[in-house]
Amino acid sequence: MAAYHTVVVGTDGSDSSFRAVDRAAAVSADSGARLVIVCAYYPASEKDVEKAQDALRDEAYQVVGSAPAEDTLLSARDRAAKVGASNIETLAIVGEPVETLRKVVADRSADLLVVGNRGLNTITGRILGSVPSEAARKSGVDVLIVHTT
Repeated sequence: MAAYHTVVVGTDGSDSSFRAVDRAAAVSADSGARLVIVCAYYPASEKDVEKAQDALRDEAYQVVGSAPAEDTLLSARDRAAKVGASNIETLAIVGEPVETLRKVVADRSADLLVVGNRGLNTITGRILGSVPSEAARKSGVDVLIVHTT
């Protein structure tokens, strides 16, 4: 297997996405690669987050402002370091997940994108697309889809 130089992984703060971070960190550590952890988000007010928690329940983690994104990235960085990654960069970016990941892959000249499989085998994912399937189709680099669900 060829060594990777830059690995990009997306996280949204869910347990599933943190499992993808763990795997990306392991690959990064094994390859001596830089690890770039990305959290794409749309800013939300505290009131919007509270409403979303009532309506979305388990999916409410997807509605964040910049502070929760930064908290998510701090947790992800800590996890990655525990797995053995040492050259870690974190980015909180306002935007849609797939396009954000594609841009970071291009901007950082990454050669591997790691995503979890959440949404891949759901009806919604099959009809509307999911982050893992869209990332695999559009990234232009190797994509590791980690079984996280």
